[in-house]
Amino acid sequence: MLILAGVAGFLVPAQHSLTSGAAPYNVFHIFFGVIGLIVLRTRKDSLVSFFNFGFGLIDLYQTLASYANLPPKHYFLWTRTDDILHILIGLALVFIGGYGVLKRERRNG
Repeated sequence: MLILAGVAGFLVPAQHSLTSGAAPYNVFHIFFGVIGLIVLRTRKDSLVSFFNFGFGLIDLYQTLASYANLPPKHYFLWTRTDDILHILIGLALVFIGGYGVLKRERRNG
């Protein structure tokens, strides 16, 4: 999904998009999408859980950064739609990743 979001950001004209089409933001999505695929190919549940949890935290930070004018706001040029998506996806990933991490901890010990 991240790779598709990044590529779409380059292809969809800004006037037809509800989300940011800033080049650094698109590259960010593609980069983390590739990392996500690499993590997935390891077939290690713990790495997948940590990636989901960590990326969820990054999504939530982006919402905070958007409202508090923190970096990389002036590069990523988030829209209100981006903020809503970051909250929803970020919370989902934190819960999914956190559940995987806790499940692993209980199993191991």
